[in-house]
Amino acid sequence: MQTAATLFGSMPERNSGSWSTLIKGYVNSGELNRAKQCFELMPEKNVVSLTTLINGFSQNDEYETAISIYFEMVEKGMKPNEYTVAAVLSACSKSGALESGIRVHGYVLDNGFKLDRAIGTALVDMYAKCGEVDCAANVFSNMGDKDILSWTAMIQGWAVHGRFQQAILCFREMMYSGEKPDEVVFLAVLTACLNSGEVDLGINFFDSMRLDYAIEPTLKHYVVVVDLLGRAGKLNEAHELIESMPIKPDLTTWAALYRACKAHNSNRKGEMVSQNLVEIDPELRGSYIFLAEAKGKHQDVEKRRLPLQKMVKERCKGWSYIEVDGQLNKFVAGDDSHKQAQEIRLKLEEIVSLAVERGYIPGGDWSIHDIEEEEKENVTGIHSEKLALALGLLRTAPGTVIRIVKNLRICGDCHSLMKYVSRIKQREILLRDARQFHHFKEGSCSCGDYW
Repeated sequence: MQTAATLFGSMPERNSGSWSTLIKGYVNSGELNRAKQCFELMPEKNVVSLTTLINGFSQNDEYETAISIYFEMVEKGMKPNEYTVAAVLSACSKSGALESGIRVHGYVLDNGFKLDRAIGTALVDMYAKCGEVDCAANVFSNMGDKDILSWTAMIQGWAVHGRFQQAILCFREMMYSGEKPDEVVFLAVLTACLNSGEVDLGINFFDSMRLDYAIEPTLKHYVVVVDLLGRAGKLNEAHELIESMPIKPDLTTWAALYRACKAHNSNRKGEMVSQNLVEIDPELRGSYIFLAEAKGKHQDVEKRRLPLQKMVKERCKGWSYIEVDGQLNKFVAGDDSHKQAQEIRLKLEEIVSLAVERGYIPGGDWSIHDIEEEEKENVTGIHSEKLALALGLLRTAPGTVIRIVKNLRICGDCHSLMKYVSRIKQREILLRDARQFHHFKEGSCSCGDYW
């Protein structure tokens, strides 16, 4: 990029094309702040550069910046096109920025945009991922032209909300329309079966991929089916599937069976699964603790926690978003960078104390759901969703639904606290993690404590 920037600086004349090319170059190399600076210096800003910039920040998990750039430029009179709108809606969907997404939808309606494949699909995805799946369905029904991406977004929306009947009905409607399913659609359908415990139908869909559509299952499909069997207590069948897979099972595959063994108190099989996990990743803290518990060495568990925490490689940073008054707030584990950090910590201490009085045990079951490679986060600090929850309680009116988005799977400890808080504060908490939505209400969760 240095050579390109030098060449750009030596140009006697620079048109919008050369500016846009430089901005795209900075975005592609991950130099987002340089790209933004370049955009701000651009004499005549255009919608192509704007869209490139928004996509760049969104694809690098900087959703609040992507969204703010969009609204700033719209307020200055720039007219976004359908690709710009789709880009900012993607940022809204990934971060759970429902209020911002609704504002963008309003702009779409006010400015005569058609609910075509790009914008329509982006709106369906945004509403579904922000927790308003019925709104997503309303947009979907008003779309004139649907493609495989549109159908997938709607089916996946129903699936992650545990709305099995609607997901399967949507899949059948897609088939009747003449659209052929692909591997992504099948993954969405299998997810719907998983989240609703529909084992037999899930296996039928899994078999149908190869037999009826000549689609070879990927590792992701196998993981969902292993999870599906494990959730139903069919541990031997899940194990046999792993052993017979034509693809080498990875950490995620064995972790699915590990969770099932833990949930069904199958210590003997769980110990065997843990051995496989340790072979794949010798630094995996969760499996070591499971081994100690399975052998009845509970006194070893606490001794193992600290050194194992130090051994954990930070392969994927955990973060959570919560939107308050139209503004996104991002947290990472142990975060103290928020302007209300002190108030947030005090509020968190308050709700933890209240929960403990009612039976909550801090730190319990933290290892069950936080063991896969893509799901590790810094465990030395308070997890990000707890900080987001505290801010939600501080800044939203009583009775308001608290919406949180987390990029990793929620751990057992945070899940437990959310249940207690939903009862204590009489609040509905809607949390989307890497796998599904958790709807906490009156002390229980829609996932039935299996995720």
